[in-house]
Amino acid sequence: MNEHISMKRKVRDLILDFLVHMAALVIIALILMMTGYILFRGIPNITAEFLTSKPSMVKETVGILPNIMNTLYIIFITIIIVLPLGVGSAVYLQEYASNRKAIKIIELATETLAGIPSIIYGLVGMLIFVQFFSLGTSLVAGSLTLVIMMLPTVIRTTQESLKTVPASYREGAFALGAGKWYAIRTVVLPSAVDGIVTGCILAVGRITGESAALMFTAGMANEILSPLNAVKPDHAGSTLTVSLYMYAKERGDFDTAFAIASVLLIISIIINLTAKLAGKKLKKGDVK
Repeated sequence: MNEHISMKRKVRDLILDFLVHMAALVIIALILMMTGYILFRGIPNITAEFLTSKPSMVKETVGILPNIMNTLYIIFITIIIVLPLGVGSAVYLQEYASNRKAIKIIELATETLAGIPSIIYGLVGMLIFVQFFSLGTSLVAGSLTLVIMMLPTVIRTTQESLKTVPASYREGAFALGAGKWYAIRTVVLPSAVDGIVTGCILAVGRITGESAALMFTAGMANEILSPLNAVKPDHAGSTLTVSLYMYAKERGDFDTAFAIASVLLIISIIINLTAKLAGKKLKKGDVK
């Protein structure tokens, strides 16, 4: 009887193991096929002129330099605002807040905000930042809208990472005479750096892939902006995703659309790898 049960268990384990591996292979295959197809269609259309010029209806040229710069501007502005706010909020909720009912309400609110469609954020950003605060259609208005969108993701990933830090780490720091903030800064946060980096990567991925909210707030201009003008009101700019939408949907120029998608994919990979490397260095304590 026991041998029969053991044999059934082995067969069930083998089937489950096979299904898990098949699911992993299907996901890997889909990712490779999608990435390979985008690069196959896009890379042949990428030239030096394409990357270093701006589009001109008069000269009938296509260039994405303004879009690349606008994308990097928005990523930089959004990240330097959302990371301190998101990580600070997560630290407060996990380490300082004592009202469990209030914490549950805040967590429910962040989870709800994370599921709201981006088009709604775009409309709210247009009403608040573009009109009420008189920022106009600008990269700043787009970045602030994305900050609101990214906060739930950064807060939740950081908070979950802080929960995985063993309580003994905190107790050991307190036993050595460390204050609460010193223990958090030198012991807890370095131990949770993986979650913070994950939140950063998720935020960057959503920023680079966002188009609906930015069409309402950042605009569709293709002018090259200096870093100083990028943070000023009424300086609109089209990102790579907005430009991709315009070429694919409005103009039907799929060769250019795939070229922009390839550039966008490469930028995302570079940023994610950089964030991963920075996270490893912080984990090892090489960066003080």
